[in-house]
Amino acid sequence: MFTGIIQALGTIAPLGGNSWQISCSPSSWSAIMQDLAYGDSVAVDGVCLTVEDITKDGFIATASPETLRRTTLGELVTQGRYVNLEPSLKVGSKIGGHFVMGHVDDIGKLICAEQTATSWEMTFSAPFTIDRYIVPKGSIAINGISLTVADYQPEISQFKVAVIPVTYAETNLRDLIAGSLVNLEGDILGKYVEKFLYFGKEAHSVSSGSTQNEITPTFLAEHGYL
Repeated sequence: MFTGIIQALGTIAPLGGNSWQISCSPSSWSAIMQDLAYGDSVAVDGVCLTVEDITKDGFIATASPETLRRTTLGELVTQGRYVNLEPSLKVGSKIGGHFVMGHVDDIGKLICAEQTATSWEMTFSAPFTIDRYIVPKGSIAINGISLTVADYQPEISQFKVAVIPVTYAETNLRDLIAGSLVNLEGDILGKYVEKFLYFGKEAHSVSSGSTQNEITPTFLAEHGYL
């Protein structure tokens, strides 16, 4: 589990098969490598990868065909861009963003980025697989970065985020141009709410034969959740 607060930038290179070399720059080495161990998880542009070997400036991990299909890892290699890196959350650590699982839902696309007096306003498109989890003022992970949805236009499946200067400067959002692809992960809380609202009753009935009440908006309102 991660929080979407990027700790360093790195580069990624293929080693053959599905193995990848992820390297950290000298200035950011300690943020990722200081406590890294075999078997640890690291979010690479929002993709949870397992450390299989440690090198002098980074680590080696394997990305499954399913991961490559759902993410931009292969795209990043061909374009030579930086990747955002975040080590897994430790018990007792601060949660500066939101709960990010590192399980990318799908690929989105940057529509435009406009600099304002206080931030960068970036508009992205989102496929249906994640569009249904986007809500105004809700959380979303873009290339592993925890961001807040500033505006959402469901009729055209687009949303906008406001990125503060430090986040823009210290992540690979700065490298994106119109048409760039990004990894998107919806808020895990929204996924569980969807499960409970639409599938909870059916799943419970099939598994146990129970007729437990379905969790609906009306049910939640009656029990104090407004």
